[in-house]
Amino acid sequence: MRTKSELYDFIRQQEVLYVASIDGEGYPNIKAMYVPRRIEGNSLYLSTNTSSMRAKQYTENPKASVYIIQGGEGIMLVGTMEVLQDLESKESIWREEDVQYYKEGVTDPDYCVFRFTAEKGRRYYAGESEDFTVEELG
Repeated sequence: MRTKSELYDFIRQQEVLYVASIDGEGYPNIKAMYVPRRIEGNSLYLSTNTSSMRAKQYTENPKASVYIIQGGEGIMLVGTMEVLQDLESKESIWREEDVQYYKEGVTDPDYCVFRFTAEKGRRYYAGESEDFTVEELG
């Protein structure tokens, strides 16, 4: 099993990861997103639009999953997703090039941050799979 540091390095090496949310009818919805801008503790911080379908879904039901795959290895993390709109959270992952999407800059009302907090996961590698909790990663 990877350590937490190795897991986060694995995530940072990717271009995208997949997030899952639950819609109003209870169905899972999956979307590709760019890798987190920040990883801290058990949390991944992602940049997105406040007006997005996902922001609405996570506000109504914070249960979430993240999937990362490279080559023959896949890691699923399960936890909760928060939609953060406070200035401190937004500034913490803001990049100057984001202004092309958010014309009003870091204070644009359509700019928000997703904070995914992992609780447990499952790793698939070489035909084997194993469950883990984030605390077990050390």
